[in-house]
Amino acid sequence: MADVAPSLGADWREWLAENVVRGVDVERLVDTLVAAGHSPATACAEVCATREHPAVRAGLGHTRLHEDTLSLLDTRVWLHRQAGAHRQVERQADLPVAEVMTRYYLAHRPVLLEGFMRDWPLMERWTPQSLATSRGEVAVEVMAGREARADHDLEPDACRTVMRLAEFIRRLEEGGPSNDLYLTARNFALEREELRGLLDDVRYPPGLLRKSARPGAVKLWVGPAGTLTGLHHDLGTVLFGQVFGRKRFRLIPSFHTHHVYSHLEVWSQVDAERPDLTRFPAYREADVLEVIVEPGDMLLIPAGWWHWVHALDVSVSVTFQEFDVPEGNTWWKLG
Repeated sequence: MADVAPSLGADWREWLAENVVRGVDVERLVDTLVAAGHSPATACAEVCATREHPAVRAGLGHTRLHEDTLSLLDTRVWLHRQAGAHRQVERQADLPVAEVMTRYYLAHRPVLLEGFMRDWPLMERWTPQSLATSRGEVAVEVMAGREARADHDLEPDACRTVMRLAEFIRRLEEGGPSNDLYLTARNFALEREELRGLLDDVRYPPGLLRKSARPGAVKLWVGPAGTLTGLHHDLGTVLFGQVFGRKRFRLIPSFHTHHVYSHLEVWSQVDAERPDLTRFPAYREADVLEVIVEPGDMLLIPAGWWHWVHALDVSVSVTFQEFDVPEGNTWWKLG
């Protein structure tokens, strides 16, 4: 951007152009530059020069084509706040399945279903020790070396390795908190012939879930305390079940997508654990809901809702995306 005075480095110029196009308030941009050490006069001049740059003007023109959509999203944000739904995730115990579907799945709202899986056989048979005893000799693919790669969520193939399930679980239990070793949905453990019998321990409540032979219909997640999944959204609604240990979720509604700096299809550029509000000022507007999912609980995550996940303990989790509705799950279509 040659028209911008050279007092800003390349990174700041890129930051400023992106946030001008995103519609971040001018005053907030100026305040950020002043906090970074620039004089108020210089900060104002830089913002004005950026807004007049031909490439940025073109970007603003393109953005204006979507102003109606952004206005609709902001209206939805304010209605959500007026309803008080931005304060916490609703919790329900022993809610009938029909109400789960009408009040939450169809309404595009998250809910924590306390103790929903408490009577499912997997609560006893999928603990780490039970898995190590019953399936310990099975060779499983896991993700390893994640801590050495900042892009492990985006480039998982570089982290794939194979080990016996018993050895994997021993390392989880003895290694302490870590984000280095994780059996994730991308490892397709339940697609292995030696582990498919675990699906006999799953229940499919009529009207909520339906059994399916589709690969990936049920997904297994096993990892140590400390595993992290960066802020992202799924393409369909997910019913997440916690079998063993606890996980902390941070959720952001789908209608805050313009605040989370989406990139690479479903991932956010923001570190939801330590958000850089200088680099990502629009994230200040995002309503972040936090909830801890305990053993036996299930969390309904609507399609497009952003979520960040942190395991507080050695953890076993299961996820479902096959809902018992005539049309099946409604899927987010990527552009």
